[in-house]
Amino acid sequence: MDKKLLGKRINIARKERCWTSERLSEACNINATYLRQIESGTKVPSLQVFVLLCEALKVSPTYLLAEVLPSMELQNMVTVKPPRAWTGMRQ
Repeated sequence: MDKKLLGKRINIARKERCWTSERLSEACNINATYLRQIESGTKVPSLQVFVLLCEALKVSPTYLLAEVLPSMELQNMVTVKPPRAWTGMRQ
C-alpha cells in the first residue's frame, strides 16, 4: 500500500469539505499532529482511525483506497454487512 497516496486522498477529501486538519482531527477524536502525519504519508492510520476518517469525511473506504491498492485487489474485495450486533456500535 502506498502510504503517501492514501494520505493525499484523505487530504483531498478533507479539503473538498473545506475542513481544517484540526476540525477533522476533532471529529475523529485524534491528535491533529497524528492526522497531519497520516496525510503526509509518514504514518498509516489504524483500522479504527481509518473507519473514523471515512465516517467523518462521509466517504467509503473504497474511495480512499481506489488509487492506493492495485486494481486487482479492489476487484477481489467483497462487500460484507456487519452482524446486527455491531449496528450502531462506536467506541
